Parts: sequence; C-alpha cells; structure tokens
Amino acid sequence: MMSEKKMYGENRRDQILLWLKENRQPLTGKELANRTNVSRQVIVQDMSILKAKNHPIIATSNGYLYMQSEKAVKEQRLIACKHDPSHAIDELFTLVDFGVTVINVIVEHPMYGEITASLHFSTRQEVQQFSEQLTQTKASLLSELTNGVHLHTIEADTSKQLDDAIAALKTKEYLLED
Repeated sequence: MMSEKKMYGENRRDQILLWLKENRQPLTGKELANRTNVSRQVIVQDMSILKAKNHPIIATSNGYLYMQSEKAVKEQRLIACKHDPSHAIDELFTLVDFGVTVINVIVEHPMYGEITASLHFSTRQEVQQFSEQLTQTKASLLSELTNGVHLHTIEADTSKQLDDAIAALKTKEYLLED
C-alpha cells in the first residue's frame, strides 16, 4: 500500500489517524513511512504532533496503536511477578493463552522511580514478535533492572479468565508471593 507520491503535513497526519483508527493491531513507524513515502523520523514527529493534539495514540514495541474510546468494560488487575529473563516469553504466552491482554510492564527503579512500558499483547503472535525483537536488538527486559521483579496490568472480558491465568502463573512460580 505504498503511496506513489510523498504525503505532506496535515493531510499525512489525517491519513495516519484514519489508518490507526481502522486497525486494531499496531502499525509500525516503518509501515507508516512506506505508506506515506516519508522517513521514519517524519512519522515519529507526526506522532508527537498528534499526541500533543490529544489523540490517544500509544507507542508499543510492535508499533503505534490508537486507543479506541468505545472500549467495553473489562476486568483488570495488577499482578506482581518475579522470574529470570528466560521465563519472560513463557509468562506472556501463559497470560494471552487465557484470553488476557497484558497492558504493560512496570518496574520500580531505585534511581528513576516507576518505569512503565506499554505492551498491549493479547495474542501469541504479538508475544512472538516481541520475542524476535528482543533477540534481534539484544535489548534487556525492564525486569532485569530489578532482579526479575515487575508488575503487569492485565485485563480480560471476565474475572474467571484473570483468575485462571493468575493460577497458571502461580503454578509456574512466576508470581511474587507474600
């Protein structure tokens, strides 16, 4: 869906908003740059302008998402976890396998305080893409800053889904216990 001509300014941002609103899956900066025939840096600047205009856009590790306002009421919980980095992907797979969306990861850094990263993973494919990005970039997980201790905000359609997912994490000893 590459544009033949370079798109300019406000017209480009309007088109980006339309694409983001039409897609439930994240769109990468590279994909948006290709569609509009501009650089990735121009897209980053466009996102800053759109956010400054109060458009509910978030940047995830898989791309940009427009936070739809017609969200159905979902059950949400904050869970405390602790495990070594080798279990991170299994933890995420476990959650999404129960129909849970992993909204974010939060760590309490001794110098910077609370650090939160948006994830918004609800499928194995999204977790797999994250895993591949970790491998390709050799990036560290936030939980590595805190010896494996981290929080996740999770949500699902029902409390039972959350209860079942949390029980599975407990069985795998990924939950931080009292």
